[in-house]
Amino acid sequence: MDYVNLGRTGLMVSRLCLGCMSFGSRRVVPWVVEEAEARPFYRHALDSGINFFDTANSYSLGASEEITGRALVDYAGRHNVVIATKVYSRMGPEPNDRGLSRRHIMQSVDASLKRLGTDWIDLFNVHRYDRTTPEDETMDALDTIVRAGKVRYLGASNLNARHLVRMHQIQKHSGLARFVNYQVHYNLINREEERENIPYATEEGIALTPWSPLARGWLAGKQLEETVRARTDGTRINAYGSPNDLAIIARLDEVAKRHGVPPAQAAMAWLLAKPGITSPIVGATKIVHLDDAVAALDLGLSPDEIAYLEAPYEPHNLVGLTANEPFFMAQKAAAEASANAKAEGGA
Repeated sequence: MDYVNLGRTGLMVSRLCLGCMSFGSRRVVPWVVEEAEARPFYRHALDSGINFFDTANSYSLGASEEITGRALVDYAGRHNVVIATKVYSRMGPEPNDRGLSRRHIMQSVDASLKRLGTDWIDLFNVHRYDRTTPEDETMDALDTIVRAGKVRYLGASNLNARHLVRMHQIQKHSGLARFVNYQVHYNLINREEERENIPYATEEGIALTPWSPLARGWLAGKQLEETVRARTDGTRINAYGSPNDLAIIARLDEVAKRHGVPPAQAAMAWLLAKPGITSPIVGATKIVHLDDAVAALDLGLSPDEIAYLEAPYEPHNLVGLTANEPFFMAQKAAAEASANAKAEGGA
């Protein structure tokens, strides 16, 4: 495993990051891996040299953070890992249970610290843009939690270019703690972030940690998969699957066969070869998903192969910029239904 600086910081992170959205509670999200099944993934990741783990307060309404914190303390010790989590998402029914206000940020960081079972968070990411809170309020609140020692570094995800630039410039010109990481939606069949956010982040020395590097399984040969997630994941259903995507996937299969590897490895190798990419965030529901990602570190694609894979690309819609109110309501409804069913069974 190789280790690189997170942007222009001194923090060293593994070239791959384990994404923990897949680990949580099936009472809340039906397709996730629950704690007993999830723990071997953390162990395997650590054994593979991964020291970087990404979660969010909203994943399974906090259950992912709890599972992640317990597993990493048990298997590695807190000082040996880098933990990232996020703030913005609705975590309750009240008006102030969401967003990037000072109140919600302060409340959320304390709740995340408690769920993770740690005294500090290495990387605290703004999950989405909050149109109802002034940007300077958000930036000041984020600086406060860094200066309080609750958070070491700040990052962001799912922002329009103008929002990323404006928020980052507020930080720079006000002497506040700055974004050092940007979680970018980026893979072989959705490269829209190459237009603005990726060049800006690269010029400013902001680390790039791509999410959905395999396009929710489309780049792993799972186009026809009939799992619960395949039927319910809105991003997987709505963001991918155009004729253009299928043309690129066909080329990916060709290149992968030429190297004698699965398509997932070739797709990850393409991403790892792109300028500015720090650590792709790898989601896994099978151990082989992790093994494919690790193997991709040693797979070098030629410039001609990279150009061949990219040639059919056509513009796509941006993904991940909208608020996740429907996601919260679906999680809340599932949790309530499970609790009601359990109560009725007990009665």
